[in-house]
Amino acid sequence: MSGPAQRLVFVDLLKAGAVQLVVLHHLALYGPLSDSAAELLPELMAWLSQQARIAVQVFLVVGGFLAARGLAPDGVWKPGRRLQPLIAQRYLRLAGPYVIALMLAVAGSALASQWMEHDSIPAPPGPGQFLAHVLLLHDLLGFEALSAGVWYVAIDFQLYSLLVLLLWLGQTGRWRGPILVTALVLASLFHFNRDADWDVLALYFFGSYGLGALAWWCTRQAGNRWLGVLTLALACLALALDFRSRIAVALIVATSLAMVQFSGLQQRWAAHPLIAWLSRIAYGVFLVHFPVCLVVNAAFTRFVPLTPERALLGMALAWAFSLLAGALFHDRVEQGVGWRGFVRLDPAG
Repeated sequence: MSGPAQRLVFVDLLKAGAVQLVVLHHLALYGPLSDSAAELLPELMAWLSQQARIAVQVFLVVGGFLAARGLAPDGVWKPGRRLQPLIAQRYLRLAGPYVIALMLAVAGSALASQWMEHDSIPAPPGPGQFLAHVLLLHDLLGFEALSAGVWYVAIDFQLYSLLVLLLWLGQTGRWRGPILVTALVLASLFHFNRDADWDVLALYFFGSYGLGALAWWCTRQAGNRWLGVLTLALACLALALDFRSRIAVALIVATSLAMVQFSGLQQRWAAHPLIAWLSRIAYGVFLVHFPVCLVVNAAFTRFVPLTPERALLGMALAWAFSLLAGALFHDRVEQGVGWRGFVRLDPAG
C-alpha cells in the first residue's frame, strides 16, 4: 500500500484505536501510578486493567484479514509459490524491529530498577532467556517475558505460519485452502480456545485470526460468502455453548470488516491523517510502550511526591511518550534499517 487512496481506512481505524487500548491497559495493570490514580477513577482503572486487554482480538482479526489479502486474495495459493521463504521472510520482518525493542526493554527495566522496586520490572535476562525471546520461544520454554506484549509477537508468527501452511496444503483444489482454514477456526472455537493451557500456541487464537481471513475471502466470491455465513453461524453456536467475550468481540470485528469491505465503504471513505499516522506507527508503539511506561512510572515514584492527580498526569505523560517513542521507532528502526513498509498489524507487508 503506497498511498492514502489505497489504505483500508476502517482497518486503520481499528488498529489506531486498539493500540491505544493496549497502552492504557498496561498502564492501568502495572503500577504504581495506576494504584494511586485509582483513588480518583476507580471504575475506569478497573476496566482498563481487566477488560481493555480484549483489544488484542482486534489485532488478531485484522491480522488474519490482511494476511489473507496479501497471501491469497481469492483463497487460492499461487502455483509455484514456496512455503519456506514466506515463513522465513515473516520471521525476519518481525524479528528485526522486535530484537531492537527487546534491547530497549532490558535497558528500560535496568533504569527503572534504579528508581523503584516493583514487581512489574522484569529481572535482567540471562543468555538463554534472551535467545529464547529472539527465537520467539520464550513462552513455550517457560521464560519470564522481558516486556509486556512480546507473547503476541510469537503468536503472530505462529498464526501467520499456520495460515501459510493451510493455504499451501490446499493448493490442489480451488476451495480447499479456505475450507481448511474454516475447519481449524471451528476446532479452535469449539476446543482449543476453551482451554487456557493452549494459550502459548496459535491453535488457541486461530479462531479469531481465521475469522479475519474468512472476512476477507467472503467479500471476493459468492462461494466464499456462503462459507463465511456458515462459519458465522457455527461461531455463534460456539458462543452459545461457551460464551467468551473475546470471541464475541472477534466475531463483531470480523463481521464489520466483511460488511464494510463488501459495501465498498473502504474505497469511499477518506483517510484521516491522524488515524492513518496512528495506524502506521502501531507496531512501533506496541513494541516500545512498555519500557517507556515503566521508566515514567519509576521517575514519578522517585522524583515526584505522588498524589492521585499527579499519578493521573504521569499516566497521561507515559501514554503521550509511548506514542512519540513508537513514532520515532517506526521512522528510525522499522523503516530506517531495512524493514521499510512493514507495519506489525499488516501481515501482508
